[in-house]
Parts: sequence; C-alpha cells; structure tokens
Amino acid sequence: MTETAPFVRYEVSDGVATLTFDSPHNRNALSSKLVAELLRGLDDAAADDAVRVVVLAHTGNTFCAGADLSEASDADPAVAADERTRVMIGVLRRLVEIPKPVIARIDGNVRAGGMGIVAGCDLVVAGPASSFALTEVRIGLAPFMISLTLLPRLSPRAAGRYYLTGEKFDAAEAEQIGLVTVTADDPAAEVARLCAEVRKGSPQGLAEAKRLVNAGILAEFDTSAEELARRSASFFGTPEVHEGMLAFLQRRPPSWAE
Repeated sequence: MTETAPFVRYEVSDGVATLTFDSPHNRNALSSKLVAELLRGLDDAAADDAVRVVVLAHTGNTFCAGADLSEASDADPAVAADERTRVMIGVLRRLVEIPKPVIARIDGNVRAGGMGIVAGCDLVVAGPASSFALTEVRIGLAPFMISLTLLPRLSPRAAGRYYLTGEKFDAAEAEQIGLVTVTADDPAAEVARLCAEVRKGSPQGLAEAKRLVNAGILAEFDTSAEELARRSASFFGTPEVHEGMLAFLQRRPPSWAE
C-alpha cells in the first residue's frame, strides 16, 4: 500500500455512505491516518443530504485491532498518550452524535479500541468469522476511553468478565451480551436489509430517535471523558505498559505472564 492510498475508502450509493477500513497491513489499527480519514468520512456523510445511513465495513480478516502501537512506541509517551486519548474521544463521540444511523458490518477480528468503535455504532451486524476481545489488561492498561460507549451496551457481568480476562469471544456471545445487534451468515445481505428498513424513516425522525437512544451516552461523555482521558494518559510510560507494548511488538509474553 502506498502512502497516498486511503486507509478509509468512502463511497455513496442509494443513500448509503460506506466507509471501508482498508489498512490490512496493520490490521486496520487506529493510526493517525485512518482516524483522520474516518472523521472526514463521517463529516462528509453528515453534510450530504443524499446520505441517509452510514455503514462501517472493512477489508481483510480484522475490522479494527485498536491503537496502532507502532506509532505509540515512537514518541514521548505522555504527550502521545494525551493526544491519542483526545482523538479517540472525538471519534467515539462523533459516531454517537452524528444525526444519521451508523451500522457496523463485521466479519473479522475486533480488538481493544476497535471495540469502542463497534459500541459507538447504532446497529452492528457480525458474521461467522467475527471475534472480539478487550486485551488492554494484557499490556498493562484498561479500557479507559472506550468504556464511554462499551459500558452502556454490555451487561455488567459481561463487562466484568471480558474487561478482566481479556479473553476472546465469538459473534453469538457478542450478540447475547449486547455488543452486537444481530449475527448473520451473510452480513452484507443483512446490512443491506437493515439499510432498506432504516431508509423508510424520515431524516428528522431518525435523527431525533438516535438522540433519544444515545442521550445517556452523550451525558456520560460530558461528565466523565476528561477524567478518563487523564487516567488513560497517566498510564502510558509506566514500566508495566512499556513492558506490555514491547512484549506485544516482539510477540512474546510480558514478564508478569511468564
């Protein structure tokens, strides 16, 4: 992939804006380039009266692997962490407050920060190749920022289990605990069906319905985002996180798991 090739492809057809994560070389990680293009695509979709619904899709076997740790290891930890957390707040909030329904079409792996993206969508369709995990504890962190969208979606017991264990679960489990709306053998066909149903709603009706559903989530952004950002940034640069990230990049167990 060349430097100029987009990491998020934007296409509009029949009232549907599809934003396709297309950075398979790093498992569609949330690099600065991918995030910038995602935000631009959401803004374009919001401003286009012809767009009635937004779909997030992906190429490759991973929807989103979370933070791009190759970028994270490259700069002053405190400064880089603060910038990343605030960018992540912006991405999650934009998904929740954009006045048009956002549907995620997943048939691959979702990890860490990618889980927050999924939880920020209004509807989520997962195919049989999907798998999910909150792996932050395994590198010395916790799911700080993405809790803003995740905790309102997950059952409390499921949140406790998967926040603490970091274990992987499948699409059927994701549907049962509230992360996924529906599982489908053919996620593209199911998303097309849902888009057709959504388009039966009026633009203002859809916008207000989404505001009603997401009011509590947005209120939590207003009250908790700054504190979570500070807590998140304070962990980067600590010995455990340094060891966890290094172990991840070197594909070995961290010292506490040996």
